Amino acid sequence: MNRLRLGVNIDHVATVRNARGTAYPDPVRAAQLAEEAGADGITAHLREDRRHISDTDIERLAATLRVPLNFEMAATVEMQAIALRHRPHAVCIVPEKREERTTEGGLEVARQENALAHFIAPLREAGCRVSIFIAADRAQVEAAHRIGAQVVELHTGGYCDHHHEGDLAARDGELVRLTEMAALAHDLGLEVHAGHGLTYETVGPIAALPQVMELNIGHFLVGEAIFRGLPGAMAEMRRLMDEARA
Repeated sequence: MNRLRLGVNIDHVATVRNARGTAYPDPVRAAQLAEEAGADGITAHLREDRRHISDTDIERLAATLRVPLNFEMAATVEMQAIALRHRPHAVCIVPEKREERTTEGGLEVARQENALAHFIAPLREAGCRVSIFIAADRAQVEAAHRIGAQVVELHTGGYCDHHHEGDLAARDGELVRLTEMAALAHDLGLEVHAGHGLTYETVGPIAALPQVMELNIGHFLVGEAIFRGLPGAMAEMRRLMDEARA
C-alpha cells in the first residue's frame, strides 16, 4: 500500500489569533503539535493582505520545523522573493483575491503559461518543489506539466461543497473528474496531491485514488481540534485515510 501523506494547514490557527490581535493561539505551536502527532508536512499560506499567517510565522516555521514546509503563495514578485529567501521544501502556487474568504478555485494556468513558466523557474533552481493548485481540468493539468511544475494539487472544494449541500449527482460528477485528472497527471509524470474542504465525511473517496500521494487539510482539522484536540483530530483523519487507501 502506498502510504498517503497528510499535510496539515495551520492558517486558521492564525485567523483565530488575529481576531483578537494577541500572540495566541500560536500557529507555530500548532505546527509543532501536528508534527509530533505525525503530520507529514505543514502548509501555510502567506497572503498578500496577511489576514492570517504573518511573515514572522513563516520565518519561525522555516527555522523550527523538522517536517517539510509547503509554502502556499500567489504568483507575485513579493512572494517569490520571500520563497527564495526561505527556500521551503515546497511552494504551492495558488490564485488569490483579496475579497475571497478562502481560495475559491484553481489557478488559471493554461492562459498564462509563459508568465508562470518564468515565475517558477527560479523557485525550482533554488531547490523548491513547485506545486500548482488547479481544478480537475485537462487543460490545466496539461499546462501545469508544460510549464515545468513537479506537482499538481487538485482542488476538491467543489466535490466537498456538493456533498454537504446534498447534491449527490454533482458530487459524483466532480469525483469522476478528480479521478480522471489524477490519472492523467500521474501519466504525465506529475506528483498528485489534493485538498480543500475535506472532512471526515468526504476524505475517503479522495484518499482512495491511487495516484494521490498527499492530502492537505486545514480548516476542518483546526475546527475539530476545538472538540478533540489537534492530535485527536489528526488521528481520526489519518485512520480514515488509511482505511480508504487499504
